[in-house]
Amino acid sequence: MNGPHVLDNTIERRTLHDEVVERMRDMVIEGQLAAETRINESELCQRLGVSRTPVREAIKTLASEGLIELVRNKSAIVKRLGIDEIIDMLEAVAVLELYAARAGVERGSDDEIRNIVAMHKSMRDCFKDRDRLPYYKLNQSIHAAIVALAHNRTIIAAHETLQMRLRRIRYIGNERPQSWSGAMREHEAMMKALKKRDGDKLCAAIEEHLTHTRERVVSFLQDTAQDNVAVAND
Repeated sequence: MNGPHVLDNTIERRTLHDEVVERMRDMVIEGQLAAETRINESELCQRLGVSRTPVREAIKTLASEGLIELVRNKSAIVKRLGIDEIIDMLEAVAVLELYAARAGVERGSDDEIRNIVAMHKSMRDCFKDRDRLPYYKLNQSIHAAIVALAHNRTIIAAHETLQMRLRRIRYIGNERPQSWSGAMREHEAMMKALKKRDGDKLCAAIEEHLTHTRERVVSFLQDTAQDNVAVAND
């Protein structure tokens, strides 16, 4: 193992709310909180070592992100997405990322591109170490940073909303080793084009990557009947 994957030396001040939200979000992403299961507040308080108040506030935050659904008389449950809904959202993500990539190679600063490349190197280290959750988080940060290169606040906000709702789904897209390796190769091609500010090649690499992502996700969801997969057949 290469130790912690650190991007910079920035000191981040985190609140208890932030910590609880991240822990619960990770539990949904990794399937520890399974789809369509009711959130047991007492159990979560015990697992996280906190009172009910931060857990309840975290539930509200995750509900706003589309990971948890607030249901009358059932408290809160982990949201289950339908395959058609997932495909629709992944297609929308592709539209936004392709536009942003083409605009971003012209509008993005050298520092912004260097930061994306640095994140990619850290992600590659996570891949080599088979450190899946940190890899996934860096992966999502890279996609968000590429969109941010376009400097279009509306597109950035729309992309962020979709990314939040697809967190669990994007995570399981690399469930199989061959899928993870394929995704890593595709990101290498994206970085090569980005460093050259080649809009055509960057868009081609992103389109290939997102097409394969959709195929990997749908294939995995259709092939598995595990209870902890957050999907339903429409």
